Amino acid sequence: MTATAELDAFLSANPDIEFVYVILTDPVGVSRGKGLRPHELRSVFENGRAFPASIFSLTVLGEDVEEAGLLWDIGDQDCFAFPIPGTLKRSPWLEKSAQLLLGFRADSGPVSVADPRLRLQTICDRMKGDGFHPVLAVELEFYLLDKDAARDGRIVPATAPGGLYNDQPHVYSIQELDDYAPFLRDLYAACDEQKLPAESVISEYAPGQMEITLTHRADALNAVDEAIQYKHLVKGIAEEHGMIACFMAKPFAESAGSGMHLHVSLNDAKGNNHFASDDPAGNALLRHAVGGMARTIDDAMAIFAPNANSYRRFRRKTYAPVAPTWGVNNRTVSFRVPAGPPQTRHVEHRICGADANPYLASAAVLAGMHHGIKNQIDPGPPVTGNGYDRNVDALTINWFDALDAFEASTFVRDYFGPGFVRVFSAIKRAECDRFFAQVTDLDYRWSLRTA
Repeated sequence: MTATAELDAFLSANPDIEFVYVILTDPVGVSRGKGLRPHELRSVFENGRAFPASIFSLTVLGEDVEEAGLLWDIGDQDCFAFPIPGTLKRSPWLEKSAQLLLGFRADSGPVSVADPRLRLQTICDRMKGDGFHPVLAVELEFYLLDKDAARDGRIVPATAPGGLYNDQPHVYSIQELDDYAPFLRDLYAACDEQKLPAESVISEYAPGQMEITLTHRADALNAVDEAIQYKHLVKGIAEEHGMIACFMAKPFAESAGSGMHLHVSLNDAKGNNHFASDDPAGNALLRHAVGGMARTIDDAMAIFAPNANSYRRFRRKTYAPVAPTWGVNNRTVSFRVPAGPPQTRHVEHRICGADANPYLASAAVLAGMHHGIKNQIDPGPPVTGNGYDRNVDALTINWFDALDAFEASTFVRDYFGPGFVRVFSAIKRAECDRFFAQVTDLDYRWSLRTA
């Protein structure tokens, strides 16, 4: 289907649509864009839509970062973004509204070096050139929070309609799923309407925490596009039900953090799994991929854990990893090879928080795999038993150190390009400086009378 044919088919099937959001995902993972009337879409499909370059040099709060080089240095020039095929869809939680994902292209001007989706596409193309076709699935954990309490400055788990206040983990609780059934019904209906491959749901290891799996896709770009749409959908449906869907890495100090687990394998051009093996630990190619991810983990930690809050998630015995370890059917490690039939052999990357940019996180995981395969990096023996008790080097769990490692990495510059390193580092340095310049309630609690 041509681009305009996709548009014509959508408008013909949805004549009642009055408003369309066109959405970009910026380097820090925030959805930004514009609201358009339906008649404006044809120009978007034929010629793209202009956005100021500075839209990709903003902090998570939407503040300009001059040091990124995409603002005054270039006159904040317009750059054109283009539709991502297959993403023009109704937004079921909004009346007579639709959405369309956009992305910049390599010829979109100076902003193209910072486009997260373009970085993932470039790395996928590089791997395909070597005969490796990435297969990917994204798992996102999130909390459902009380929206009314948040208005009063209190952050507490949502109490489901008809349910009782819950302050216990109740992992895999059927009762908690029953309590949230109205929300889950609407969520699955919206996923079906948007053709998003949402499957099983579980209540996670904290009150109000959930995870819904998305089916793996043989096209990694498609898998991440769907994850972006899914995250937007979850937030919208939660708001309809008077709740906030929170994807912070660690919203509660005393409860489990929320991760983004990436399930990855590599196919050949005919769709056969390169990692398929009768050995539960996988074949040599899988182990080299794991070795590459482990070797480059500190280089990419600023991507996997992009915010100050991200580093609060890494705590022993909380189902978050603390070292670059791997194992078979073991949830205490960073790189888990799940149990299953030989043809399904793959790696679950468990390091990212739910706050990471899915495009960049997937790109960093795939780049690490490719680096390990090209250099035949041995990850060592798999961990058996409790990986938290292993005496190995810990992950970098300090935001300043992670940014230093990212900026110094030849691996990151090779796979992501020096332009991306410049922009992303500038934004994250600005966020880091501004975050730690704030005086918080915790400062007063620790120091008001004791200093």
